Amino acid sequence: MIEERFDAIVVGAGMAGNAAALTMAKRGMKVLQLERGEYSGSKNVRAAILDGDIMEQLAPDFREGAPLERRLVEQRFWLLDSRSHVGLRYRFNDCNTKRPNQYIVIRALFDKWFSRKVREAGATVLYQSTVTELAQNCRGRVIGVRTDRQDGIIHADVVVLAEGANGWLGTRAGLRERLTPDQIALQVKEMHLLPREIIESRFNLKRDEGVIIEAAGTISRGMTGMGFIYANRECISLGIGCLVSDLQRTGETPYGLLERFKRHPSILPLINGSELKEYSAHLIPKRGYNTIPQLYGKGWVVVGDAAELNNTSDCGRLNLAIISGRIAAEAIFRVKSRGARSTSSTLSLYKKMLNESYEDLKNDKYMPALIHTQPENFLLSYPQLVSKAIVNFARFGVGPKAGEGKPNSKCFCDMWSWTGLFGDGFRLPRAWR
Repeated sequence: MIEERFDAIVVGAGMAGNAAALTMAKRGMKVLQLERGEYSGSKNVRAAILDGDIMEQLAPDFREGAPLERRLVEQRFWLLDSRSHVGLRYRFNDCNTKRPNQYIVIRALFDKWFSRKVREAGATVLYQSTVTELAQNCRGRVIGVRTDRQDGIIHADVVVLAEGANGWLGTRAGLRERLTPDQIALQVKEMHLLPREIIESRFNLKRDEGVIIEAAGTISRGMTGMGFIYANRECISLGIGCLVSDLQRTGETPYGLLERFKRHPSILPLINGSELKEYSAHLIPKRGYNTIPQLYGKGWVVVGDAAELNNTSDCGRLNLAIISGRIAAEAIFRVKSRGARSTSSTLSLYKKMLNESYEDLKNDKYMPALIHTQPENFLLSYPQLVSKAIVNFARFGVGPKAGEGKPNSKCFCDMWSWTGLFGDGFRLPRAWR
């Protein structure tokens, strides 16, 4: 039985939970972290993008021991129709420096390493421990947690909820609302094994260089969703995600979308001959900055996906998860250092520090509303329009095909009005203001 009292209890050992636990443990706080999995990352096989500058604030020497797949040197964006794609690519200028700033990581491996750093800092970490409910006093203040270990209440001054997008502790305790199907995406992904040399050849990479591809278009069949591909060291991670409400409305299955994505003529050559190793699913909040829920209360704060603190237009980046966990921990430490109690008033410092520290929270705050209300335009009609325009441009005046293709302006007007085109063209840039 755990009878001692902790300065803080962290529920969850993902990126946000580990960042919070590590920060508080390094400050000398008495921290208990509870994780329901066999180990940190045991339920997460996806690849992700790690920002070196942000990780250095927690573990300055992380490059020396962390399981980093490849340094990210290039990002590609593909707009797909049913047979082809139009692509953009960006290559980073600092990719070959001694201290690259971006890396591709596999969460199952990186989270496990991250959790070890938490233990080394002095935190108590218990795996295979499920928190069944938050313990509250008669005034509604959170005073600790109950677990499936039959330990009774484990008391703490503050509880950090880092339980992920589908966490229900806060909802069950009446601290926050449960997400509805139109506010959350279901992402399915696979990991395919390939020899290192083949991956580097197919993606045109040098040793230790990495690339990610983000794909949108007809692959989501008019629903709000995107696909992705990560070139890891000896495997390829790929997947696709769509709003749960769209899946319910259309009757499409996630695995059906993934199979079609894999069979696309632009995708199939990249994974041809590979061995399927893992299949998993993941829920991602998609409401955006304008609808971020309450982040703190009497004796509690919420971080990471549980707080809907993620970049809605780029789900592969870990920045917001790490930053929210670290800043929440810093705020808790400041409150404790002043000898104050963890009340709604004192813990509001977390939200204040978060708003001051990370402008990316606001960069795409209008994007969810724009894409979610017009997915057929941006993810079905426009990919077909762009593809047809490129084909017409490439074929125009070539031998016997001369005159077969309509002028591009006529092609666009046949499928969409100029009013609609200009309207969407005006709204899209504003979504990134």
